[in-house]
Amino acid sequence: MNRASDFVVAIPARFGATRLPGKPLRLIAGEPMIVHVARRAAEAGAAAVLIATDDPRIAEAVASLGLDICMTLPTHASGTDRLAEVAALRAWPDDRIVVNLQGDEPLAPPAAIRCVADTLAASDAPIATLATPIRDMHELFDPNVVKIVRDSNGHALYFSRAPIPWHRDAFAQDRLTSPPHTWLRHIGLYAYRASALRAFASMPAGELERIELLEQLRALEAGWRIAVASSPVPFPAGVDTEEDLRRVEGHLQQESATRR
Repeated sequence: MNRASDFVVAIPARFGATRLPGKPLRLIAGEPMIVHVARRAAEAGAAAVLIATDDPRIAEAVASLGLDICMTLPTHASGTDRLAEVAALRAWPDDRIVVNLQGDEPLAPPAAIRCVADTLAASDAPIATLATPIRDMHELFDPNVVKIVRDSNGHALYFSRAPIPWHRDAFAQDRLTSPPHTWLRHIGLYAYRASALRAFASMPAGELERIELLEQLRALEAGWRIAVASSPVPFPAGVDTEEDLRRVEGHLQQESATRR
C-alpha cells in the first residue's frame, strides 16, 4: 500500500457544544482536551496538524503550544464545512490528503489515523473512512451507533442508524444472541482529498442525509465512492459527557502508568 507521507490532520474545534460547553478546553490530566487530540495526530506521523476554530478562547489556549491555528467563520453547520473553508484559505493542492479528526477524540489511536490516510492514498476514491466489527446486540440496535455495509471492493454501499444488513430469518425467529462479523460500526474518522473537501461542502444535503442525519450519505447520494478500511486497532469512544471525561482521564492515567 502506498503511504500518505504528507497528509495533514485538521481538527475542527467548536466551543459551544450543547451537552458539554467549552468541550475542547475541558481539562484532562491537566491539559485541554484539544491538546490531547493534537498530540495523537502528531504521533500518527502527520506532516502538519491544524486546529480550525471560530472561537478566540480556543486559539488563545493553544497558541503557546506551537500548534497551527486557522480561524474560521462561526456559521458552519459541521466540522466538514469548517475544514472546507480551511482548505480554501490555505490553498491546499487538490491532491492533498486531509484527515478530519474530531476535536472530542482524545484517545484516537495514531495507527487508525495513519490507516485512513493510507487507505485514501491507495484508492482513487475521493473519501476514505474506517469501520470495525459490532460486538454486541445493544450496539447493533443503538441508533447512535452508525452501521455501514461495503461492496466487494471495500467501498461503502450505505450508512444507517438501523441494523444493516437486516438478517431476515434470524431476526424473525429471534435466534441471534450476538452479532456475527457481518455487521460493521462506522468510525467517524475521514480522509478527503482537498478538492473533494471543497466540493463536498458546496453540495446541498440530499434526502437520505436529511432522513438519517448522516452527512456522509450526501456523498453516496451524489454518486461518490467512499473507501472503507477496517480499523487496525480498537477505536475508543469520544467525549460527550462529564462521565466521558472521567473515563478518558482514567485511561490516560493507566497509559502513563504502563509506560513507567
